[in-house]
Amino acid sequence: MPVNFCLEVAGDYACFTRPEMKVERVSYDVTTPSAARAIFEAIFWKPAIRWQVTQIDVLNPIKWISVRRNEVGKVFPAPTAKQMSGETREPMGMYVEDERQQRAGLFLRDVKYRIYADLHFDPTKDLEADYGKYAAMFERRASKGQCFNQPYLGTREFSCAFRLIKKEDLASEPAPQVLDKALGWMLYDLDYSDRSNPVPRFFNAELQKGIVRVPEWDSEEVRG
Repeated sequence: MPVNFCLEVAGDYACFTRPEMKVERVSYDVTTPSAARAIFEAIFWKPAIRWQVTQIDVLNPIKWISVRRNEVGKVFPAPTAKQMSGETREPMGMYVEDERQQRAGLFLRDVKYRIYADLHFDPTKDLEADYGKYAAMFERRASKGQCFNQPYLGTREFSCAFRLIKKEDLASEPAPQVLDKALGWMLYDLDYSDRSNPVPRFFNAELQKGIVRVPEWDSEEVRG
């Protein structure tokens, strides 16, 4: 059976970008399951495990801030084989000054969440380990504040702090905000069944007494 872990994460700013906004970044009201999963993976991930987010508690009031910032409006091009071999004198890379664009974004500020996730272990991918080993490794790393890369809230510039909350301490933790709101169709995650063509999948999210309950990945509530 999967072991459920709980993390409290907090940051000054967050942006969980709505995919339907094509020009300017506009955040969802609450973190998406994929962004929450990425926080767990930043702390501990191996090919034999998978994180399934089950619940998100909103601990701070939902606040917004509008920010105008400079962005690069072009994907950085990889050097070609001819450029690498010196057969052509075409310059590699790009000039940021020529591609800079100023865009406005609607972000969240002063965010704090309590995120619950199940750790799933696939024994066929690690014959020498067991479930308890990976669970203990995550708990040890999260307790010490260790991570493979700095966790962030939607975009890398919005890093976040985290702490592990043990089950016996949950009763003493603050209650979620008393918020009830229909969040609409929210991005759940990308389906990589076809690696060459990942497909986004969505679920109809709802905030009930400050809690978003996340359905199982293979649930009928999740649609692509």
